[in-house]
Amino acid sequence: MEILETRAAQQPPVAHRSKSMAALAAAVLGGFGAHWWYLGRRGAWAVTTASCLLIVLAQLYPVWWDSPPFLLLIIPITAGFIESLVISLKSDAWFDARYNPGSTQATATGWGPVIIAIAVTAIGSAVVLFGIALTVMHVYTALGWLDGYVR
Repeated sequence: MEILETRAAQQPPVAHRSKSMAALAAAVLGGFGAHWWYLGRRGAWAVTTASCLLIVLAQLYPVWWDSPPFLLLIIPITAGFIESLVISLKSDAWFDARYNPGSTQATATGWGPVIIAIAVTAIGSAVVLFGIALTVMHVYTALGWLDGYVR
């Protein structure tokens, strides 16, 4: 028991993470896992690598924005928007317990995360719906279902 207390006392203090910054990182660069890096989550490299690989693969197509790898990016982008909402709308106590366990500060966010959540809901829903529509149009065109409608 004394060994565990001694090790805990020897560990350096943990940097306090901002709830607003985490939500903003998830909203803006969530498709690349920026909020995972900021929050110190394990596996952040996998999200970043997968998204960058999809962008590189999309460059191999003549029309990069209408390629399957680019259309697959809607998945991590949507996940980023959802995580931004979750982080924004959870309580400060939950955020501190999960991401600031060794910090001496307490998070007191105020209206910042609420405004971020409202903006993410408006912008994120438009981006996700556009991505779904683009994907549906790509599939319909590839299957020839729009042959009589597209000239």
